[in-house]
Amino acid sequence: MTTAASTTTFAVVFALFVASAGVLIVLTLRFLIRQAKASRAAWTAGQQDADGEEESDEDPDDGDGDGDGDGDDEAEESMTALVLAGGSTRGAIQIGMLQVLAEHGFVPDRIYGSSVGAINGVGFAADPTREGVERMTQVWLRIRREDVYPQGRLHGPWLYLQQRDAVYANSGLRAIIEEGFPHERLEEAPVPVEVVATSLTDGGERWFTYGPAVDAVLASAAMPAIFPPVEIDGERYIDGGVVDNVPIQRALDAGATRVVVLLCSPPVFQPPVSRRPVEGMVNALFIAIHARFVRDMARLPEGVEVILCSGPEGASRDFDDFSTTEHLIALGRAEASEVVRRYGLGTIAYPAPPLHVPDLGHDGTDRSDDERRSGDRRTAERRTGVVEGRVPPPPTTDGTASAAQAVAGGSPPTGGATGAASGSSTGASAAAPVTQPEPGT
Repeated sequence: MTTAASTTTFAVVFALFVASAGVLIVLTLRFLIRQAKASRAAWTAGQQDADGEEESDEDPDDGDGDGDGDGDDEAEESMTALVLAGGSTRGAIQIGMLQVLAEHGFVPDRIYGSSVGAINGVGFAADPTREGVERMTQVWLRIRREDVYPQGRLHGPWLYLQQRDAVYANSGLRAIIEEGFPHERLEEAPVPVEVVATSLTDGGERWFTYGPAVDAVLASAAMPAIFPPVEIDGERYIDGGVVDNVPIQRALDAGATRVVVLLCSPPVFQPPVSRRPVEGMVNALFIAIHARFVRDMARLPEGVEVILCSGPEGASRDFDDFSTTEHLIALGRAEASEVVRRYGLGTIAYPAPPLHVPDLGHDGTDRSDDERRSGDRRTAERRTGVVEGRVPPPPTTDGTASAAQAVAGGSPPTGGATGAASGSSTGASAAAPVTQPEPGT
C-alpha cells in the first residue's frame, strides 16, 4: 500500500511539474512573439515616417544635372578634388581633418563622398568654412548610440534573422543629417559635390549630383542589413562603399590633377586572424572593399598628385560606438596638421608643430610608452614611405609628392571600412558607373 501511494503521489507531482513547465514555456513564447511584433511595428512606423518626409520633386536648375557643366571644357588647367572615404563611426576622424583644412583656407573645386564620407562631404560642401565645420563638429559630438541605433527590450543577434529589410530604421540618421545640412538640394551647395550609392537593380554604382541632399546621402550611407535601402525614383540603393568606398577614379574622370583623400582608416589593410567563420566572412568583405582602392591607385595617370590623409589603427570599437568621437576628431586634427605642413594645402600657412595625440587602446585607456613609441614609429614609416630600410623616391620639383610617391615604400594602399568592392582585376576595365541623368531624358 505504501509503495502504491508513493507511486501515485510521484505521478501527480510529476504531472503538475510538466504542466507548470508547459505553461511557462507557452507564456515565454507568447512574450517573445509579442515583443518581436512590437519591435517590428515600431521599426515599420519609424521607416514610414522617414519615407513620408522624402521629397518627390526632381527639377534641377539648368546645367546642374550631372555636375558636368559646360564650364568643365573651359576649366583651368588644374583642378583640386576632395575625396572622403567611408568608415562608419570613424568618420569623426574626417571632422578633425576638415577642421584643419578649413582653418587654413582650403576649398576644393569638387567634393566626392561615399557612405559616412558622403555625410561629411555634403556638409563641408554646403559651408567650407571654420564656422561650417564647427557646426558639423557639434552635431557629431552630440550623437549617441540610441540616436542612430535605438535599443529595444529584446536586442541581439536574433534581430538579424527577422523578416524585414534591416535591423534599424533610418529615421534617426535622417534627423541627424537634416540637422547638419543647411541646404536641401545637392546643387545648392557652393562647392559641387557628388555622392555614390549602390543600386540593388544591377549592383552598379550610381552618382547623385542634384536633387534632395538628405535622400542621396541616406542612400550612400545605408549600410547593408543595418539600415534599409533607400528608394529614389523607383530604384532602391544601399551603401556606396559596397562598390566604391574611396571614389578617387570619379575625381580623375572629372579631370582632377590633385586629389586630397580623407581616409578613416590606415591606407594598408591587414586582415586580423579569423577565429570564427563569421569573422572570416567579414575579413573577406573588407578585403574586397580595399581591393578597389588598390586598383585605382595602381592605375593613376601621370601628372596627377594624390595626397593621403589617413586615420590610425584602432581608436574605435564597434560600428555603433560613438563614445570615442572626441578622441577621433583629435586624431584627425593631428594627421591633417602634418599633411598641411608638408604639402602647403590652403591659403594660410601653418606655423605650429604637428599635434601629438596619444592612441586610445581597445579598453578605452591610453597605450603604454613602449606601445606608443612603436605606434609612432609605424606612423612615421607610413608618412615618410621609409619601411624596412626602403627610401621613398625624391620629391617632385614643386616640393610635393607625386601620385606614384603616394604608394611608394610599402604595401599597396587600401581604402575605408564599409561595404564591398566592385570592378575587374588589375588591367581590366571596370563597369562604367551611371551618373544621375538629366530630368526629362
